[in-house]
Amino acid sequence: MNHVLVLNKHFVPITITSWKRAIKLLYLDHADVVDEEYKTYSFKDWVELSQYIKDHPAGFIHTCKLKIAVPEVIALKYYDKIRFEEPRLTRKNIYEHYGYRCCYCGKKFSVDKLNIDHVVPRSRGGKTEWTNVVTSCIECNLEKGNKLPHEAGMKLVIPPSKPQRRIKLALVLNSNIKIPMSWQKFIDTLYWNIELEE
Repeated sequence: MNHVLVLNKHFVPITITSWKRAIKLLYLDHADVVDEEYKTYSFKDWVELSQYIKDHPAGFIHTCKLKIAVPEVIALKYYDKIRFEEPRLTRKNIYEHYGYRCCYCGKKFSVDKLNIDHVVPRSRGGKTEWTNVVTSCIECNLEKGNKLPHEAGMKLVIPPSKPQRRIKLALVLNSNIKIPMSWQKFIDTLYWNIELEE
């Protein structure tokens, strides 16, 4: 059986769930089925409508008395939050966050000419966290050495910062699940309305 796209009550995609969990949420009146025209159906309405559906892309569940179409998209009735993810502190993310620029001289470099520098060196208690790591070219990194920037007579032209949290759309887009056409409208709406990073 197919997976089900879960939206918050504002029709923003927040996760993917199993068809069993989706049916349970519908039955408990915690969610409604949503069609591509943003029309919603309660469990009772969906069961009734299912009796008239001949072909359904996600298939059907059959009980001894009922035939229920497996919903493809549901919206939670009482959940309005959007799931965010904290950017992981990886070398790639750090390089991308600072735009492959040296935070001391401001020039852009290729990956092989950049280092990650601890503004407060680890040997002096500096932590490996977003607010203490920056990218620096090899030349600036050697000049700064094991000192604080002001001790080396250097200034950060790009101060350390933490990237903004991102909407956890990756959960949907980076999964191994083939995205059904019925999901596309909701995913596209989210894609076009996500605030771009500078």
